[in-house]
Amino acid sequence: MVYHVAKTGSDQGQGTKQDPFLTINKAASVAVAGDTVIVHEGVYREWVKPKYKGLSEKRRITYQAAEGEKVIIKGSERIQNWENVEGNVWKCQLPNTFFGDFNPYKEEIFGDWLVTVEETKHLGDVYLNGMSFYEVSSYDQLIDPPIRTEVFQHWPEGMVPVRNPQQTQYVWYAEVDADATTIFANFQGADPNEEFVEINVRRSCFYPTETGIDYITVRGFEMAQAATPWTPPTADQPGLIGPNWSKGWIIEDNIIHDAKCSAISIGKEGSTGHNYRSIRKDKPGYLYQLESVFSARRNGWSKEKIGSHIIRNNTIYDCGQNGIVGHLGCVFSEIYNNHIYNIAIKYEFYGHEIAGIKLHAAIDVQIHHNRIHDCTLGLWSDWQTQGTRISKNLLYNNSRDLFVEVSHGPYMVDHNILASDYAIDNMAQGGAYINNLVAGMMVHRKVLERSTQYHLPHSTKVKGFSFIYGGDDRFYNNIFIGGDGIEDVGTSHFKGYATSLEEYIENVHKEHGDHVRFNAVEQPVYINNNAYFNGAEPFEREKDKLVEEGFDPKFRIIDEGEEVYLSCELPESFEGIVGEIHSTSTLERVRIVDAEFENPDGSDMILDTDLLDNKKPEKGPLGPISLLKKGKNYIRVW
Repeated sequence: MVYHVAKTGSDQGQGTKQDPFLTINKAASVAVAGDTVIVHEGVYREWVKPKYKGLSEKRRITYQAAEGEKVIIKGSERIQNWENVEGNVWKCQLPNTFFGDFNPYKEEIFGDWLVTVEETKHLGDVYLNGMSFYEVSSYDQLIDPPIRTEVFQHWPEGMVPVRNPQQTQYVWYAEVDADATTIFANFQGADPNEEFVEINVRRSCFYPTETGIDYITVRGFEMAQAATPWTPPTADQPGLIGPNWSKGWIIEDNIIHDAKCSAISIGKEGSTGHNYRSIRKDKPGYLYQLESVFSARRNGWSKEKIGSHIIRNNTIYDCGQNGIVGHLGCVFSEIYNNHIYNIAIKYEFYGHEIAGIKLHAAIDVQIHHNRIHDCTLGLWSDWQTQGTRISKNLLYNNSRDLFVEVSHGPYMVDHNILASDYAIDNMAQGGAYINNLVAGMMVHRKVLERSTQYHLPHSTKVKGFSFIYGGDDRFYNNIFIGGDGIEDVGTSHFKGYATSLEEYIENVHKEHGDHVRFNAVEQPVYINNNAYFNGAEPFEREKDKLVEEGFDPKFRIIDEGEEVYLSCELPESFEGIVGEIHSTSTLERVRIVDAEFENPDGSDMILDTDLLDNKKPEKGPLGPISLLKKGKNYIRVW
């Protein structure tokens, strides 16, 4: 069955092309497995809540914008009854019944691992011709809006100030009493009744209220302006759009922006724990996170029931916390060809769960061919990064590019460009970094106070727990580029580490005892055939390498909007070193998990294509692109 929705329709209609429904929700209340809902041009201000599930990959329920028509789903409402209070300050008063049982101007941004920079913030927002305002905490600040001169970012060493010239002059403030919500805003000379002004009203745009709504496709929409809450891994994780603890969704070809916190969520639901760290305050948060994993297992967390989503070809921007978020519910998914930018750069609120893509328990998740830039953190894979492959992504102009935390592998990072001044945080073990170009600071740290889970290969079943001892990493065929003010680029931080499992075992057993001696002995690392330029430094025991310490490749990423280019110069000696194609057979198995680097289906992983998907020669140049050569290079990378 094909249902049609149009702004000229009626929910008392038949849902045909000649007699369409008026709302998407009406179609969502009747569409069943195998049906398609075609939505025609217009702005739909509703929270779409699919009622029925698809039954398989072949019997999906598909929601799509009509071909060639612009369809927008918004969590906001337009407001045109503003009253001038004084100067540039206007107000509107709305009965609380306008918001129903969810009032974004009463709901606080709250939850585990939230580190607010200033006062309490709320889920509401005000938009002037699409531009998001800043919330202030008093009416007086509307008259004289504050100018933020610095914000804070979370680096591994803690919260540090970073200069930010942003002037927060477009501001709003709200007062909520028993009957009404009054929103005040400084419009800086604009007349809000003449301009296009919207306010957040709904939590989500496309998100089922029940779990287990499987096999849904959402295609071709613009979705925006939802009052999404803070989404830590220890809470319910609703987004502007998401499957809500289901299986087999496809979210593709959409434009998604202005989620207060997270845009696309493929994360957990509340029954497995909801902000207990912040509410109960009786245990460290990581213990509640450990418990949520076992609670999820008891609630059916498995490949058969959860995950296996596809998120592709979306443009995601201007969100306060994450472009894509997920804990547990993200397993076995594929995320590719997405353009993600301007995530968490307003700094109205801050915390430890922020990134363009932020996943926990990304078991067998394949993240490839994404462009992520101008984010507080580009890609953060946290806990249980196992069977995960991060491949052929372009990251630049982020405060940090890639963070892998408290995971045991095997995980693969290959053929990526990591071009921000701060490129990699490695607080994990069991990784393979192959054929990347890294042009920023690298941080490597052990974590000996938190023990986290690892799993049977390609499964959600827990096999064991371990601390992060540091090492058990593989670095082959990478290009490392240093620069002025950029420290610790390269592999020199592995100084003193063993170079084989046999050497490691011998070192461990020089002392008597059991677990304590493992804390004091460095794990093996496997490092060879890397290039180091402009101050980047190699591992002391790397046998085959190219080191041109004083050579500056003049590396740049040139962003021209729809197209992005890599520009660099490489020395004559670059053609004197080549790298082999790596695969399951060439990479040492991971020590703690005792598992191989392989594809999600258990077949051999062979890294035989580059970032541009060109077939690689058996012996080819280092780095992510086979076209790289000595001399000047100017290559389109997006």
